[in-house]
Amino acid sequence: MNRDELKYTLDGLVERYNIPSFADDDPVRFPRRYSDKRDIEISSLLTSTIAWGRRPMILRNAERIDAILNHAPANYVLSGDIDVIPDDNIHRTFFGRHLRYFLRGLREVYSRYGSLEDFAVAVGAPSAEAPSWLIADALGRLMADANATCPLDGPTRCLPDKPYASALKRFNMALRWLVRRDGIVDIGCWSALKPSQLYIPLDVHSANTSRALGLLTRRQNDRKAVEELTGCLRGFCPEDPVIYDFALFGFGVNQASL
Repeated sequence: MNRDELKYTLDGLVERYNIPSFADDDPVRFPRRYSDKRDIEISSLLTSTIAWGRRPMILRNAERIDAILNHAPANYVLSGDIDVIPDDNIHRTFFGRHLRYFLRGLREVYSRYGSLEDFAVAVGAPSAEAPSWLIADALGRLMADANATCPLDGPTRCLPDKPYASALKRFNMALRWLVRRDGIVDIGCWSALKPSQLYIPLDVHSANTSRALGLLTRRQNDRKAVEELTGCLRGFCPEDPVIYDFALFGFGVNQASL
């Protein structure tokens, strides 16, 4: 396909998959339940953390996390004890001790900064070339400090030890939910970052679709692949390249035809 044909194909996939009915069976439905920005942020981070594997299992276990937080994430994080059994299996290799580590770190974020967005501003994300990697690195270090006296808990299972080399699929997904405001799927409760600053939450489905369409040449699903694909998509929609994420993922996961 030439460039015009690719643009037409991509826009058609957006119309097919960036719709509320598809989002109803996607992890984004959990942060969409809330109206308070802090609840949305916490739900976005925790839900995206377990967004690997089969979708029905992800949705079931995200529901479990929501129940553990008493359907009030910010209130749970900021008040009382973190009452999670360390060996409780939350999702695949994500256990209670990992959730405790994450919640303890989030308590530090909200106690000191008031919101995750204000934390992102404090570490310089709005002026960063790659804000998601900057935020992830700073958040990982803050969480490690907050858990320094709890050696049996952790790590986060979402933020890698060396985030700058990672594709950051799950963290980029959370930022997509928080930054994009399309009135259809994504929530867009942040104003400090622009959609143009986002990077694609690359997973096996969106990567395979992108390679099939000639949008991605790199074979590994790593940061370089994320940068390559996002750069390509910026050529089609510079102000909002990640608009194509749900479309590429939906096409791949449903093994649809063009």
